[in-house]
Amino acid sequence: MGKQNKIVYMKKIKLIIILIFMCILSACSINRNTVKKTSVTKTELRPTFKDTPTVYFHGLMGSYKNEEPLAQAAKKRGITTSVTRANVDKKGKVKLIGTIKKNAKNPLILVNYQDNVQPSFKRNGVYASNVVKALKKKYHINKVNMIGYSLGNMSIIYYQIQNGNKSSMPRLVKEVSLGGHYDGAYFKELPPGFRQPKGLKLDQNGKPNKMNQTYREMTAVRKIYQKHSVQVLNIFGNIGNQSDGVVETASAKSLKYLVADRNYQEFEVTADHGSLPSNGKVLQKTINFLW
Repeated sequence: MGKQNKIVYMKKIKLIIILIFMCILSACSINRNTVKKTSVTKTELRPTFKDTPTVYFHGLMGSYKNEEPLAQAAKKRGITTSVTRANVDKKGKVKLIGTIKKNAKNPLILVNYQDNVQPSFKRNGVYASNVVKALKKKYHINKVNMIGYSLGNMSIIYYQIQNGNKSSMPRLVKEVSLGGHYDGAYFKELPPGFRQPKGLKLDQNGKPNKMNQTYREMTAVRKIYQKHSVQVLNIFGNIGNQSDGVVETASAKSLKYLVADRNYQEFEVTADHGSLPSNGKVLQKTINFLW
């Protein structure tokens, strides 16, 4: 990365930090009931296609465009014959764009959150749940794969916390994490609950020696992963000093403890945080793992 690019990159990071802080303050005044939770029928119908659909969640200040490199790569290789979108508005209402045809091959759904700067992990879980409920209602799916990039990984963890033990909800089968900041990122501008603890280290099971507030909340998901096996691929970047420039590898690798180290594998790549979704090695590893 050239000197000029580094300056631009760091300015973007500072902007993101400021937006996170502002959103945290504003989120405190938002009534949780403003996020609509979509109901789902208990009637079990046969899925309209045999392959497990994959839902992709973008990160902070992102959109479905961050997810398009994987879609293009999968289509080019003939891995998928169906790429559609799911738009989620600020109240959690989902609009499915495009139709997954009968017997589509490895359907891929690119998710777009209208409110892409709010940092509430629980709210992201509701958004993700509503996407899956909409897919279940229209296509009668009973299982799903998920990809999360950066903050998008919190959508997956909280989908599991909110629905992992519900027989009426589609079961998570495979999960790909890209640049997940599970035990926080270390920026002094972040509130302690979101900040990576100083001196963070992991034991052989991926358990952090120090946990921030949000990580402690997420440990509730361990029992769900222990009960319902999920194949997990954890991809993280390292451009030096055990960091991708935004997330330290220790924070990313703390996912291992959350998923209870079952059917878990890691893949480190020389790439910065922003380039993970489009990195060639990441795309190939993701495709090989999912399909």
